[in-house]
Amino acid sequence: MKTLLNVIWLVLAGLWLALGYVAAGIICCVLVVTIPFGIASFRIAGYALWPFGRTVVDKPTAGAWSTIGNVVWLVVAGIWLAIGHVLTAIPLFLSIIGIPLGIANLKMIPISLLPLGRHVVPSDRPFA
Repeated sequence: MKTLLNVIWLVLAGLWLALGYVAAGIICCVLVVTIPFGIASFRIAGYALWPFGRTVVDKPTAGAWSTIGNVVWLVVAGIWLAIGHVLTAIPLFLSIIGIPLGIANLKMIPISLLPLGRHVVPSDRPFA
């Protein structure tokens, strides 16, 4: 079932969202200071391509730098990516097949807003 949902997700929303994250990652990798944001953006792009069967957990070793970085990310790119999630969730909710995809899209908003200090892990190993 996860594979079927992931394939439908990829066609309807995942590819477009992943392209947005890749674009944000490329822009962030232009400056040396923002490379960690670019790496986080590329990590989220992979999650945006194939989200079912994976979950996001907090990194226990994340410190104050992650918090400061998340504030910068929120202002620069996070709010725009979250708006992208909302805008792609609305049409998904209009069909019965798209409702689980719209819910998954809304569940991705927290990581799009605050990506640093988090891991994407398989759902069967949420503490990995």
